[in-house]
Amino acid sequence: MLSLAVNPATTSPGASATRDEDHALVRAAGEGDVRAFEQLYRRHSARLFAVLRRLCGQEARAEELLQDAFVRAWQALPGFRFESAFGTWLHRLAVNTALMDLRARRGAEALETDDEALAWQATPDSAGHRTALGLDLERAVASLPPRARAVLVLYDIEGWTHDEIATELGMAVGSSKAQLHRARQLLRTRLGEDHE
Repeated sequence: MLSLAVNPATTSPGASATRDEDHALVRAAGEGDVRAFEQLYRRHSARLFAVLRRLCGQEARAEELLQDAFVRAWQALPGFRFESAFGTWLHRLAVNTALMDLRARRGAEALETDDEALAWQATPDSAGHRTALGLDLERAVASLPPRARAVLVLYDIEGWTHDEIATELGMAVGSSKAQLHRARQLLRTRLGEDHE
């Protein structure tokens, strides 16, 4: 069975220090300190970019969504309540930004297949074969239809429930389950074809 690791919550002793440092930076940024906000960006942008890249399947689009998420974060800083870690709040804001984008593109554009995402099938490395299953998996996930990809990423990687996914994507719970099944089947097929 194909499985993707869920990002576990950080529970190390350093997590508390990071949270405190983030909160100090948030307070400063909330008062207009641009350098503090730049530090928050440097601390969190790589992780968020990876999530957004998986959700949207396009590197350039993920960069745009990352910028959108940080603009929204800057605007929302005065309302941050310090009840959770800033990274958790920012992660949810970024995922919501990507989901809003997916809903906005749900029409014909969302159903088109992205050439960049399909490049994994036709781009061998210099030795003429794949170098790592991990790279294949990332490219295969990127090549999935947008809604199937979103459900797969949210369920298998982000750890959301089908109820949460259905609510966020505006679909029935059964549709979320069907999209997950579809995504997994497509991944099995694509990865199986590539490694036979």
